[in-house]
Amino acid sequence: MNLDATAIRNLELIKNTRDGGKRGTLLDVLDFTATSMGSRCLRNWIECPLLDIMKIRERQDVVEELVMNPGLRDSLQESLKEVFDLERILSRLEVGSANARDMVSLRASLAALPALKERLQGAKSGMLQKLAASIHMHREIHDTLEAAIVDEPPFTIREGGMIRDGYDLELDELHDIARNNSQWMANFEQKIKESTGIKTLKVGFNKVFGYYIEVSKGQSSAVPPEFVRKQTLVNAERYIVPELKDFENKILSAKEKIESLEYYLFNKIRDEIRKDIPEIQDTAHALARLDVLAALALTAFKYDYHRPELNNKGEIRILDGRHPVVERLLDKEIFVPNNVTLNSTDERMVIITGPNMAGKSTYMRQVALLVLMTQMGSFIPAQSADICAVDRIFTRVGASDDLATGQSTFMVEMNEVAQILKYATKNSLIILDEVGRGTSTYDGMSIARAVMEYIQTKIKAKTLFATHYHELITMENVLEGIKNYSVAIKERGNDIVFLRRIIRGGTDRSYGVHVARLAGLPKKVIERADEILQEYDRNKGFVCEEAKDCKAAANEEPAADMGSLFMSALQTELLQLDVMSMTPIEALNALYKLQQEAKKESGFM
Repeated sequence: MNLDATAIRNLELIKNTRDGGKRGTLLDVLDFTATSMGSRCLRNWIECPLLDIMKIRERQDVVEELVMNPGLRDSLQESLKEVFDLERILSRLEVGSANARDMVSLRASLAALPALKERLQGAKSGMLQKLAASIHMHREIHDTLEAAIVDEPPFTIREGGMIRDGYDLELDELHDIARNNSQWMANFEQKIKESTGIKTLKVGFNKVFGYYIEVSKGQSSAVPPEFVRKQTLVNAERYIVPELKDFENKILSAKEKIESLEYYLFNKIRDEIRKDIPEIQDTAHALARLDVLAALALTAFKYDYHRPELNNKGEIRILDGRHPVVERLLDKEIFVPNNVTLNSTDERMVIITGPNMAGKSTYMRQVALLVLMTQMGSFIPAQSADICAVDRIFTRVGASDDLATGQSTFMVEMNEVAQILKYATKNSLIILDEVGRGTSTYDGMSIARAVMEYIQTKIKAKTLFATHYHELITMENVLEGIKNYSVAIKERGNDIVFLRRIIRGGTDRSYGVHVARLAGLPKKVIERADEILQEYDRNKGFVCEEAKDCKAAANEEPAADMGSLFMSALQTELLQLDVMSMTPIEALNALYKLQQEAKKESGFM
């Protein structure tokens, strides 16, 4: 399913609309994943639900098995906690930026695979068996990393300290020289004494001349011919031999050689692993999907979710559905569940009326979220459900200016409605909340009704339409497939109590003054609002001090040349052009711009 940015934002799937954070989102409720890979995969599943019913059922089978088998679910999640972010490690391997710590993380992740795969051996669902087959052991890579990389390597790969002892003989020798040079010198000195018979010689080192064999003047006649004189002292001669020279070269450059050799060996290991990246990626993707399915099962188990049925009849029937996010945010209140029925025949559009704050928007978002969760393969917070797959979910919810592009609240609303009417199909689910509220009452009501008629007669999509224009409840008797519902309330004198139940039938009141009272407006303001409301009701929407003036104003003929607001703007812009001073190319550009604006306003673009 291709969800647009508006639906993702309005349904608060990934980020909430308050501060852009994760709290209060569907992702926050469902994210019991054990790995970063799983969390990213879950986000992808939320933003891209499935359309294929068979694939949805395949996921549902796994979730059901893991709900019914908590031992398997818990053991899988425990094993997954030992897996690092393989996808990120592989990305760094591919571009050559992986360091030794990444290799340690890769080794630890691969070490967790045998136990995890063993736990999947008895899985019954087909998808779990496929995932198990996609998880490869990569034993050769694991063994290489186990033999080569130390447990706590440095962050950089050019300072040495990454490679274990015993992995490379040359490196071991260099380490041995660097760590044990004093012992080597003592052993060498003893060996030279024995071979020459000069018991008083000694092996030493200074920063100027390096390593040497020192022999007293009295013993110089016993010096073998292979000894090369290096320095003459008052009472002694100093010599050098090839073996000592080699040692000197090794010890003086040992650190540099160690760093260079370790870097070479590490790159060699990294290049060998890079050849197996596609196979490791298969394992990583399987682990991510397994992680998401285990998380969805845990969510269903913890929050009492049930498996929805799927149908090809174009019907959405939900019994005692709950909003997955709102119910988690309630501390002391109990979420009131509601039913919904949408189909392609007699109940294709549901008009929902009722006061502000009564739960209309929550209800509509709830329906959209439950359909989306179903197509993810998740269980849902409902007693039971039978849901058809929809190709798109469209939302027009909330009110906000778009200051960056200079669009008012009403223009933003109309743009969103235009996109819905352009791209929705008969298989879509449309959520419309208070269409037309950003302009005058009669303009707004006219637009709302026209939109309803267009959806019903042209698009024929399943639609939830919340409105304060209670006059629109008459549409149930005008067009087939429209049903009225309202939010149940209880009146106690001047107060109202929201019952949060969606019941059959419309309401002929908006209860705006009651809500204003609940919000804490001053008593004088509330009393005056009641008086004005009664006056509006008596005069059918008109309040005038002078009735004659009202009648005269109503009978006035509109100016014949007024035109539309947009054509007036184009006319003004055209009159402002200084045609005589423009170059031909400037004139063509201006004409093209005016033509584009005219096309846009006339509906040709």
